[in-house]
Amino acid sequence: MTDAPSTDIRSADKRPADALSADKIPVTVLTGYLGAGKTTLLNRILSEPHGQKYAVIVNEFGEIGIDNDLIVGADEEIFEMNNGCICCTVRGDLIRIIEGLMRRKGKFDAIIVETTGLADPAPVAQTFFVDEEVGRKARLDAVVTVADAKWLKDRLRDAPEAKNQIAFADVILINKTDLVSEPELREVEARIRAINPYARLHRTQRCAVALDEVLHRNAFDLDRILDVEPQFLERSDDHHHDHGDGHHHDHDRGHDHGGLKHYHDEDMQSLSLRTDKALDPDKFFPWIQNLVAQEGKKILRTKGILAFKDDPQRFAFQGVHMMLDGDHQRDWRDTEKRESRIVFIGRELPESMIRKGFEECAA
Repeated sequence: MTDAPSTDIRSADKRPADALSADKIPVTVLTGYLGAGKTTLLNRILSEPHGQKYAVIVNEFGEIGIDNDLIVGADEEIFEMNNGCICCTVRGDLIRIIEGLMRRKGKFDAIIVETTGLADPAPVAQTFFVDEEVGRKARLDAVVTVADAKWLKDRLRDAPEAKNQIAFADVILINKTDLVSEPELREVEARIRAINPYARLHRTQRCAVALDEVLHRNAFDLDRILDVEPQFLERSDDHHHDHGDGHHHDHDRGHDHGGLKHYHDEDMQSLSLRTDKALDPDKFFPWIQNLVAQEGKKILRTKGILAFKDDPQRFAFQGVHMMLDGDHQRDWRDTEKRESRIVFIGRELPESMIRKGFEECAA
């Protein structure tokens, strides 16, 4: 994948965020390994009486799009991106389709992109950061991953894409829960949490989930995560993998914390940072841009809410690999603690370097 330059996240539009988001069409990216139930979820979205119109973009793997036949709800406009070798060709396709859609604005309320089961969601998600034209008119609302409760454990072992799909997700449906026992289900959840502690999890059968849990999530908003799991930022960052004696523990055994097995994923890490010192934007922006330029291949997802010195508004940003996008959100409320919080999910993150760099951004 090409290393496109990261966006200058400060040059974003300065109107209040509600005006901004109202102008932009929300885009939900649906992902999940082959057979997990993405099409079932899509059918559910399209056939429920929600009064919304969706444009659906299907990225079918191979020459002939068969998924189209499976999608109900003929009202919805379905566009197909063929031959999804998931790289720049898809991004080009997606940009063309979205630009075409935008010329018919007002005909639909939101866009859903269903990626192929073999896809790494990154290039699709990045489209909304990379292409200015698209970024002005559409915003990435959330990445929703459907996981197969029965097979996910095996897929996490043998399919890096399955792991990426979990790591990228804002919302994860653990589907087909009727096919596994409660202890197996708890283990699947623990493995998912080891890769991505921040996504909202739902247990489902046949993808039955309230639509407002998957659509219009505004995934930018870290507060949503805090509603779900207020402790997530106080995760004990003390399980460093190296115990000073140079030994790594056997991650796959899992650790028992009060009856809940806790897995570490060798391959994926998550890192959360927070500070109640106001940040200096002139330090922070060069630092984060430099960080993603250098380490972007390792950083799958970044999101944060920032409190800048002398700035009455919260600044929210999110990133996918080297791409960053951000904007002022709304005023800080008097009742809120003004603090900055950032989350990184990735592989082999240079943790001490990231922590040190972040601390140096204080005003």
